[in-house]
Amino acid sequence: MARCAICDKGAHFGNNVSHSHRRSNKMWKSNIKSVRVKTTDGGNKRMYVCTSCLRSGKVERAAI
Repeated sequence: MARCAICDKGAHFGNNVSHSHRRSNKMWKSNIKSVRVKTTDGGNKRMYVCTSCLRSGKVERAAI
């Protein structure tokens, strides 16, 4: 599973609890995309970034 290169967000684990209170394993996957990002030296780099970092403006997408 990929992790965000900016905030290090990844998959979260826990329990799925039914109505009868039986527990089974559950995994929440983060919404992570592979995007082209502008670097500080003016180049482009492809990295995995979560959508919350994209929306907040922590990363600037590169033009195609």
